[in-house]
Amino acid sequence: MNTPALLKAQSLVRTGDIVGAEFALVSLAESEGDHALVVALDDLPPSDLLAIIREYDVSKESVVNMLVTPEQFARAVVLERRYNDVSHEHLRGMINSVIFREGRDAGEFLQAIGEIDGGCDALVDYLADKAERVEHFFQYSTFDLFKYGDESKAELVDYDLAADPDEHPRLSHEEVNDHDWMELTWTLRYVTPDLFTEVLFMLRARWRDHQRREALAEAALNATALEEEKNPAPALGEESAL
Repeated sequence: MNTPALLKAQSLVRTGDIVGAEFALVSLAESEGDHALVVALDDLPPSDLLAIIREYDVSKESVVNMLVTPEQFARAVVLERRYNDVSHEHLRGMINSVIFREGRDAGEFLQAIGEIDGGCDALVDYLADKAERVEHFFQYSTFDLFKYGDESKAELVDYDLAADPDEHPRLSHEEVNDHDWMELTWTLRYVTPDLFTEVLFMLRARWRDHQRREALAEAALNATALEEEKNPAPALGEESAL
């Protein structure tokens, strides 16, 4: 379906005019209806769709973000890693702006992401800086690190749990309705439990790797400090003995 609007959108993406590309697609929906835009998005390269979607977040509405299907969105999401955004800020913004819109089935979108190659990696990227809180939620059904136990619980990350604990009261959806990482984690666990298990397993593995690298860096730093203590550098102006 290479309509003039679709071809124009692709051309504008190539030149970096993302707002213009989104406007071209919106004009298609306005002239031929929402369904025409949904069909056109199937023919838009995922990389071009991603360029448009990542330009918008919950603070900036986009017709494309409102109409994109779970499968179309999933294909775009897995390409986000190409941008090498270490903070994953754009990934979180675009996921939140799409799957939590009113009338959307967040679980359906998450399932579509999880079923595509690289989708689970994208979800792990999304939750990467919340690994400890996600683990605590798995164990205690709360995101409050201090609710069950003393401050030491905040450091607890148990990688040996086999089954989903079920001894704590389950949070309601209303209690986590933040349209952000807590709601996404809750949806993963209670709406797409198999996907949650896979994501949690990968999140734990990445967390272990992070802890290992931190330990190695600390050991190297301590070794350097010890070496400098044993062999201090000569003071400025001090002559070495001959």
